[in-house]
Amino acid sequence: MQLRENECAETLFGDKIIIQNRELYRFTSDSILLSRFARAKCGDTVADFCAGCGAVGYHFACLNPRIKSLTLFEMQPALCDMARRTAEANGMAAVVVEGRVQDIPASFDGAFSLILCNPPYERGGFDNLSYEKAVCRKEITVTLDEIARAAARCLKFGGRFALVNRADRLAEVCYTLKKYNLEVKRVQFVKGTPTAKPYLLMAEAVKGGRPSTEVLEAFVNTQANGGGTLNGGEGL
Repeated sequence: MQLRENECAETLFGDKIIIQNRELYRFTSDSILLSRFARAKCGDTVADFCAGCGAVGYHFACLNPRIKSLTLFEMQPALCDMARRTAEANGMAAVVVEGRVQDIPASFDGAFSLILCNPPYERGGFDNLSYEKAVCRKEITVTLDEIARAAARCLKFGGRFALVNRADRLAEVCYTLKKYNLEVKRVQFVKGTPTAKPYLLMAEAVKGGRPSTEVLEAFVNTQANGGGTLNGGEGL
């Protein structure tokens, strides 16, 4: 495997690696937490929206080798390139589609039984971030509403949608998903210490599901402040 300028290979799971670029957005613990929160079924057709370098989708595939297929959707060419080379380096079968979530081709309508998404969920402008990093963190090129609409279109009836977002956006997340017939069935908050306020939420919704939400015990992410990547296979 040959790395490009500013790239490095980091541990993703066991002997699997993921290619990262020191100058671009690098995955955080959010991605690993989501891949563990989402539940797989044998034969799942899985998509990873706003995939970046593929951390969520690839880690989920490592945890759940009996899924049928994995398709990654990412708008930044450089991140798509790293995602493709990560798959090749690990001998993993995955399709990487370059483009905006809003523009996913109609050929993917109803194609997936599970969609994962670690979206940009911060509000505001660029601040001191580069464009490449800002669009990964902030709702500049895509909104929660647009992501929910695309997920509803691409899911089979009864399919699941799992995502992360800010804890203080819980009401907005639930309202927006329900607007597109995605019923929130499970919610788990994440906090940095046992006594801290939650800073993150993870939610799983079912297309066409009946109203009923299970609120799980909050997960304490001790690596949150240090930006740890929670490598490895142990579950939540």
